Amino acid sequence: MALIEINDLSYRYPTGDDFSLKNINLKIEKGEFVAVIGANGSGKTTLCNAIRGFVPMFYKGDYFGKVLIDGEDITNFSMGELAVKIGYIFQNPFNQISYIKETVFDEIAFGLENLGLPKQEILDRIERIIAQLGIEALKDKNPFELSGGQQQRVALASILVMEPEILVIDEPTSQLDPLGTDQVFDIINLIKQSGKTVILVEHKTNLLARYADKVVVMDKGQIKMYGTAHEVLSNPELEEYGVVMPTYARLGLKLKETFGTDTVPITVEEAEELLRRIRKGAVK
Repeated sequence: MALIEINDLSYRYPTGDDFSLKNINLKIEKGEFVAVIGANGSGKTTLCNAIRGFVPMFYKGDYFGKVLIDGEDITNFSMGELAVKIGYIFQNPFNQISYIKETVFDEIAFGLENLGLPKQEILDRIERIIAQLGIEALKDKNPFELSGGQQQRVALASILVMEPEILVIDEPTSQLDPLGTDQVFDIINLIKQSGKTVILVEHKTNLLARYADKVVVMDKGQIKMYGTAHEVLSNPELEEYGVVMPTYARLGLKLKETFGTDTVPITVEEAEELLRRIRKGAVK
């Protein structure tokens, strides 16, 4: 049984003229890293809100179909139960961090204190997550003093410390420079390696090519493509849906036209291997 199963899901916001999600069917297995891509307004964030229960439990409107977590309809959970089970990382860390705490350490502790956990367990969890994310140097700083990348790492820590089974992450690098982006993806990769299920909305396909297991392509509220990262990100039809192919996939398509190669790389490592085969005359 899939950890997350979406069956015939359609949804329209109360003020919407058209459905934001249309006949969505999707299965996500435990421990998978699934990327969701598509043009602005394609339904990516609405899909995330459906997975975490905000649609239809917070955002009302016309809702048809089902979202199941561990075989249980999400509408059978309370919002509090879902918040413990599913962690959500906002696009902007300003929406995640409370800013009512004076230090990063206290900010990370905030959610655990609300759960009423024993003090020692709170301390142990915080120390563990701070070490895992490599933010020891930040723990005594005020969150207002941090860079955008540092704030996003703190936002991730504040959710990870709650130990959710599923993480839904909505464009966490959209406001970050390349260094901050790489740092966030390193953390997301650590999360994946720990066995958690990750659903990531992101438009930087070069990075998704390196880390994602599966990719969902959305357009006008529908799933247009779904498969392994290699299957989807090497497909030139991507660009019909407002998605830029990874750099090495575009290179691979040109090599395929020129040399008749049988594969399209999506990462630098795959591209280097393909070029070695071309030089040796072993492209098929």
